[in-house]
Amino acid sequence: MEFSVKSGNPEKQRSACVVVGVFESRRLSAAAEQLDKASDGFISNLIRRGDLDGKTGQTLLLYHVPNTLCDRVMLVGCGKERDFGLRQYRKVIEAVTRALDEGGAMEAVYYLPELPVKGLGTAMKVRQAVITADYALYRFDQLKSKQEKQRRPLRKLILSIPSRRELAESEEAVRIGQGIARGVRLARDLGNLPGNVCTPSYLAEQARELAGSSDKASIEVLDEAQMKKLGMGALLSVSRGSREPAKLIVLQYRGAGEDHKPVALVGKGLTFDAGGISIKPAAQMDEMKYDMCGAAAVLGTLRAAIDMDLPVNLVGVIPSSENLPDGAANKPGDIVTSMSGQTIEILNTDAEGRLILCDALTYTERFKPDVVIDMATLTGACIVALGSHAHGLLGNHKPLVHDLLNAGKASGDRAWELPLWDDYQQQLDSNFADMANIGGKGAGTITAACFLSRFTKKMHWAHLDIAGTAWISGDKKCATGRPVGMLVQYLLDRIEHRK
Repeated sequence: MEFSVKSGNPEKQRSACVVVGVFESRRLSAAAEQLDKASDGFISNLIRRGDLDGKTGQTLLLYHVPNTLCDRVMLVGCGKERDFGLRQYRKVIEAVTRALDEGGAMEAVYYLPELPVKGLGTAMKVRQAVITADYALYRFDQLKSKQEKQRRPLRKLILSIPSRRELAESEEAVRIGQGIARGVRLARDLGNLPGNVCTPSYLAEQARELAGSSDKASIEVLDEAQMKKLGMGALLSVSRGSREPAKLIVLQYRGAGEDHKPVALVGKGLTFDAGGISIKPAAQMDEMKYDMCGAAAVLGTLRAAIDMDLPVNLVGVIPSSENLPDGAANKPGDIVTSMSGQTIEILNTDAEGRLILCDALTYTERFKPDVVIDMATLTGACIVALGSHAHGLLGNHKPLVHDLLNAGKASGDRAWELPLWDDYQQQLDSNFADMANIGGKGAGTITAACFLSRFTKKMHWAHLDIAGTAWISGDKKCATGRPVGMLVQYLLDRIEHRK
C-alpha cells in the first residue's frame, strides 16, 4: 500500500474516490460541506432522504457528483461529533478502507484526518490512519493452495490535511505509521502461522533475517546445551516434552550511543502449548499456536524500530519452546531449579510460560537494561478480568507503569494496571520448594506476575499479560499484533522526553 499526504479542495481532486465524513443527525463535515456546496446541494439532498444518517461506520458510495473531478464520493458515518475520539476515528478508517478495497476503487483521497478528533493533532490523525488502513487490508492466505485474487484492490491512499504548513510533520507521521504497520504485520504473520511451521527454530530464523536487515542489529541464538550450562532448569524443563529443541533468541539493536542503557523486551515464545501433562481441553486447542504472540510482539517492535531507525538501544530476549505431553515432560510435583538458583515446585504443567520467562528475565540482567518489559499470553484469568480490550499491566516501578499506560492511551492500544501487592505472594508458598508455579484459583493474573517479580528484583520491570488481546477467537480467529503499537509509542515517548 502506498500512502502520501497533500492539501487541497475536495471538489478539485482527480481521484477514483474522495472520502468525507458525516456525523449523526446528518451533519456534514467541513470537507463534505465543500463538496455539497460545489455540487449545488447534491449530497445534502441525498442524505435528507435517509440514505445515510451518520452512524459510525456506515458508508454510502456516490457516482457522478456534479461539479467534482473525482469518479466517486464515499460518505462515511462518524457517529456523534461530541463523542468522536480515537476509537471512533479508527472504526471509521477501518470501515471505509474495507469498503473501498471490496468496491474496486484502487486509490482514494481521505479527508478524514481533517475531522476534529478529541485530543489528536493532524500528525497523529495521519499516523493512525496509516496504521488502521494497513490493519484493515491485512490478509493471511499464504498457506492456501488457491489464493483468491482481488480484481481491483486498494493500492494508494492520499491523506488530506488542512494546511500545507503541516505537510512536513504529516509526511513524518506517514513514515512512522508505516513503520509501526510493518511491525504489526510481522507480529500478525508469525502469530497466524501453524505450530508445524512456526517452531522455535523458525522463530530463530526470522530473528536472524531481521538482524540481517540492519548493520545496527546483531543476534545470538542459544541452544539447549548452552542453556544447560547457564543453569536454565526452568526453561529446559518445559522443552523436555517436545522433539523441537528450545531456543533462547537474543536480538540487539543499537540505535543510540553506548551511554544509553537499553530497553529490554522479553517475549514468551511457546510456539504450541498443549498444556503438557496437565493437558488442555480439546476444544479450541488449535488456538494455542498463538501462545508465542509475546515473542511475535518483540520481533514486531524491533522490526518497527529498525525500519524507522529509532535512536534507542533495544534488547529483545525470546525464550522459545513447545509444551507437549511426553514421557520426559514435567509432571505435577516435579521440582526444578531456575537460572537464578531459586527452586520451583510445578503444580500445573500448563503454567509453563512463567517457567520459560523466569530464566529469560534472569538472563536479561546481564545487559543492565534501563527498564525491562515482558509480554506473554500468560493467564486465562486476564481474559476473565479484562476481556479482549485491555492488556493486564503490573510492575515494580511506578514511572515505567505510568509511561506504559500513557503510551497505551496515545496509541489506542490500552492497558489496565492490576495490583502487585505483597499480600498475594503467599499464594505461591510451597512445602517443598522456594515457590510453586501457580497460586490457586484466585487472582491468577496477579499471582503469575508475583511469580515473575521474584526474578526481576534487580531491574525496573513491567509485565504485560496479553492473553485476551493478542488474538481474536472464533470464526474470525486471527492474531492482532498487539502490543506492538503500545511498545513503539513508549519508545517514541522516551525519545521525545530525552530531547
